[in-house]
Amino acid sequence: MLLAGCSSQPVHQGKDASDLQADDQFASHQQPDLINVIAALHDQMGAWKGTPYHWGGTTLKGVDCSGFVWRTLKDRFNIDINRVTTAQLIHMGHKVSEEQLQPGDLVFFRIHHEMHVGFYDTKHHFLHASASRGVMRSSLDNPYWQKVYLEGRRLPGEYGAQISFNYGNNTSEKLADE
Repeated sequence: MLLAGCSSQPVHQGKDASDLQADDQFASHQQPDLINVIAALHDQMGAWKGTPYHWGGTTLKGVDCSGFVWRTLKDRFNIDINRVTTAQLIHMGHKVSEEQLQPGDLVFFRIHHEMHVGFYDTKHHFLHASASRGVMRSSLDNPYWQKVYLEGRRLPGEYGAQISFNYGNNTSEKLADE
């Protein structure tokens, strides 16, 4: 399985990765309510599961791994940053060990000289846009993912106060039209 091409050109206005990294220096080390983080991730997964992989994509018509992370940060955590690549995302927040991963942390992988990113979920699983199967949930216990795992990163703690749920509206229809 090859999961290459998880980066694209930044295309939207807002904070860039260095701004969010600077924000992290002032962030509280207190994590947001993890139940809300889990619910927001599962809400996003419900809307995006099965979306096909498309390099540089950011819509339900097709999305790459960094596009899925960017849309989740934007749509569920109300973090207004420029469209970022996986290479930029790996500089956000601070590094955490695999044993310390919590829902909402970013997980990074190195696959054939390319990087891949997703969100840590629960029970040693993560959400990501797979090049072969689209947006899905995978296990970090899978030997393949264990072999290519690079690191986990925790974003600034205050993002949890801005969690957005889209229950009962037409988010999926809106995203598909973009």
